[in-house]
Amino acid sequence: MTTLKILGIHGLGDHRQSPWKRDWQDALRTAIPNAQTMSLEFRFFEYDRIFEEVDISFTDSLKALYKLASSGVSHWRDESPQEGRFGVARSEGVFDSTRDKLRWTAGYVVAWVENEVFRKQLRAEFLDMVAREKPDVILAHSLGSLICYDALISRDVQGNATLKRHLQKSVTFVSLGSQIANAFVIGNLTGGRVMPLPVSFWYHLYNSEDDVFTAPVSLPGVPNFRQVQTYFDIPGWADHDANQYLKHVATVQNVWSGISAETTGERGFLGAAASKDRAESREEAQWRKQTENTRRGAARKALLVGISEYPDPRNRLYGCVNDVFLMSSLLQENGFRADDIRIVLNHRATAEGIRSRMKWLMEDAVPGDQLVFYFSGHGAQMPSYNAEEIVDHCDETLVPWDFDWSPERAVIDDQIVGLYSQLHFDTRLTMIFDCCHSGGMHRDGGPAVRGITPPDDIRHRALRWDFERQIWVPRPFAEDSLLDDSGAGRWWEQNHVRRLGRATILRESVRTDSGQYDRNRELAESLDVALVGKNVGHAPYLPLILEACHETEFAYEYRHGAESYGAFTYMLAKRLRKNELSKPDQDVSKLLKAIAMDLSAAGRTQHPQICGPNPLPQVF
Repeated sequence: MTTLKILGIHGLGDHRQSPWKRDWQDALRTAIPNAQTMSLEFRFFEYDRIFEEVDISFTDSLKALYKLASSGVSHWRDESPQEGRFGVARSEGVFDSTRDKLRWTAGYVVAWVENEVFRKQLRAEFLDMVAREKPDVILAHSLGSLICYDALISRDVQGNATLKRHLQKSVTFVSLGSQIANAFVIGNLTGGRVMPLPVSFWYHLYNSEDDVFTAPVSLPGVPNFRQVQTYFDIPGWADHDANQYLKHVATVQNVWSGISAETTGERGFLGAAASKDRAESREEAQWRKQTENTRRGAARKALLVGISEYPDPRNRLYGCVNDVFLMSSLLQENGFRADDIRIVLNHRATAEGIRSRMKWLMEDAVPGDQLVFYFSGHGAQMPSYNAEEIVDHCDETLVPWDFDWSPERAVIDDQIVGLYSQLHFDTRLTMIFDCCHSGGMHRDGGPAVRGITPPDDIRHRALRWDFERQIWVPRPFAEDSLLDDSGAGRWWEQNHVRRLGRATILRESVRTDSGQYDRNRELAESLDVALVGKNVGHAPYLPLILEACHETEFAYEYRHGAESYGAFTYMLAKRLRKNELSKPDQDVSKLLKAIAMDLSAAGRTQHPQICGPNPLPQVF
């Protein structure tokens, strides 16, 4: 009888009095095909005893909760450690959680990320166990997956030839309910990128209903990685239960069937039978498409969004649809095929409609692809609350057609960063925003402003009453000093504003040292996938961002004869059609200065801005 050695690592919560090991064994004996014809040997890595010694205050736990929730998660779930399940509560509401529960959930994750002593001890003990037990399968739930990931990419693996050989040849790693791609985690652990692992194969089980700070993982072109969609929705819980992941039909079909067949020597027979009994799964179709994209060569794709007809008549604009057609013609003149340009206008440009199409734009990108995202419409700033229900920053946002001043119906930095942060550094993504974020105003007879002012209840969040002067003044926010990648200036002039497209959440760990961020990014660009197994600071991909105006200015419309356009869009197209970038001494920075001169000549007091990697690439 053949043997399958399985090493399990639990997730969040205190598991010392929990029957989790028995539950996992029962679930796997049910889920693994032909389990009765093989010997299943189980080992388990437990680490709660180590965490118990970490000093975390209630305030630290609250801050930890905020850091995780602000990385794009809209729900907070109240976990029962003994049962390993979560109840229901909103992150925007009052936290109905005890000091102990916060410590063993959000506090646990952030302590692991920020406490290097804690992490180092976990890495050493985990790798010692792997070297000693030599498992065939490593199952890692929730925080356990972070521990495994951190250990597997460390120098400890690189320096141990025997361990590395076993991992690459014999170990299947399965992450489930994982926070590996949570923006806060990768922003502090790897500088913004999830890297391939030195294992035989990595399966990432992802459930979109799992609200415990989880995130999908994208590793385009990596042959030994596959994400498996394991959707389930359990009323009243957090959809984070490890047993649901382990027994899921998609896990059985896409993970356990292959492992069982390989262990028992029946891979060929089982694979053929499976292919007859079921159609190609969604995951298999995605994997096939990804492989095809890797082979297809470079492509050019663009998404153009224009919103003139906002529901509120006071917010309606005139030139946004014209802008989209102008940009489409300009792109086609520069080699983009009409079939590869998608446009979405007016009532179809909802928040979800924009985000889903941005996913289309970026999810299949391969090295050499040229991608363009363009938005013409209103922008705004939303004051946002922190863990103590205190407004501590503002989020810049594009204003979709269904905008209502909530994160669900907005397009902010944290929502789009996951789409591009994993792009290969040889991909070219340009994001162009013809809008402003300082609020808007319409003057009779004057040009329309492309920004909207918050209603009074939203605006009140960012104000305080100065009782000495007897006036309302801006509420002070924490200072910040992060510079942009080009070295041209601050990431934001107003230190409390999270600027759109900057991947702010991924830069938390380098806010006081932008030079370190640049060094990390240069290293990642030079080595990219070769960084596997090296415990160095990686970096997210950064797009080239062009903005119509400075963050404290307004973006205006412009009437060219009887036709309305965005002033910035019209001048940008005019300059690009004059082949400004083909001049020997011309670059994108000089291009924007020329556009600023054109805007001034047209009576528009706005100064276009540029942000991106250094050196700056061309627009397209």
